[in-house]
Parts: sequence; C-alpha cells; structure tokens
Amino acid sequence: MRILLADDAALLREALGALVERLGHEIVATAADATELVAVYRGLAVAPDLVVTDVRMPPTRTDDGLRAALEIRALAPTQPVLALSQYVADRYARDLLTLPEGGVGYLLKERVNRVADFDAALAAVAGGGTVIDPEVTRFLLRQRAPGPLDTLTAREREVLELMAEGASNAEIGARLFVTDAAVRKHIGSIFTRLGMQPSDENRRVRAILMYLQAR
Repeated sequence: MRILLADDAALLREALGALVERLGHEIVATAADATELVAVYRGLAVAPDLVVTDVRMPPTRTDDGLRAALEIRALAPTQPVLALSQYVADRYARDLLTLPEGGVGYLLKERVNRVADFDAALAAVAGGGTVIDPEVTRFLLRQRAPGPLDTLTAREREVLELMAEGASNAEIGARLFVTDAAVRKHIGSIFTRLGMQPSDENRRVRAILMYLQAR
C-alpha cells in the first residue's frame, strides 16, 4: 500500500512512517502541515492508496488536517483518508465521516493499542470502508441535539445509539436488559426503517453514519 503521511511532530512522523514500512507498506511522501499536505498530494504523479493525516497541525493548529483531508476529497472524491489524532474536531470530523463515497476513518492515537488493529484499519479505509473510533462517535453524539430520525421508536434510538458507541449485540442486550433475540429484532427494524435491504453491505456502519448525520 502506498501512503502519504502528514504530521507536524517530526519524531512522531518518523516513528509512524517506520511502523507503516515495517508492516510492508510504502511511504510515498510526507508533510509537516496542512498546506504542505495538499500541495504534496497535488504534486504526486500517482495518487496514494491512502492519506494518513494528523488533525491539529499548522498553520492554525486547530482542525487544519481535517480541512486538508476534505480539500483532498474535493479534488479526488474516492481518495481514502484516515485521520489519526489525539484530538476530535466536531464539525469537520462529522463532515469527513459522513462523506457518501466511504474510504474514510478517524482513530485516536492513544487508543491504537495493537499494531494488527492499526494495520487492519489502514486496509479497511484504503479498501473503501469506514473506520470510526468509538470514542470519536461518543464525542460527536454529545455535541449535537437529538436528530430527526422520526421513523425510529424510542427503544430503536437507544439501540442505534449503543451501536454507534461500538457496543456489540450482547452488550446492547445487557445495557437495555433485553434478550439477544430482542436486540436482533430491534436492529432489523432499524435497518428496515432506514431503507436498508438485507442484501446491502455494511448496514451497521451505514446506520451509524446516518445517525451521526441526523444528530
């Protein structure tokens, strides 16, 4: 996998680059700030398989990395992008994670505890999937008032919120004091009410993203 890596911390950028290369991937270019990231991307003769970027970078050290990622996606709507940060930016994180084409992700650095999980996340995003750290989801849910998912019952909203927090079916059942069969029934109803067919792929992720958009 060919990766464009952006992080303003030189030591972290080098360490992350070395890790990525040990995993068998290639760092095709690096950038130290958001402006350079977009410029480097524009200058590549062949688009990378994945862009991995920090969030809080110069010039403003706020959410420049995410804004650069969105600019790249405006240039190339199918370019896979993974935000890897210690920080969750509300507005632009939501904008990135709800892009309709997929191929996006947001992971918190301190929560990436297993190299194998990190490598799997790289592959998932590069393959067009969506990877969201559960803590990022919880943060985004806290920032907005409940959304207009009027077709869902109150219980279904509870189930969908727990799904968005990363809970498994068993964990949802334990939290809501209902059986596993009841959880499966609620989830099936959520998919139906949101217009998702049994043949649709990634229904769970799509339902979570729809919930985030409506919050």
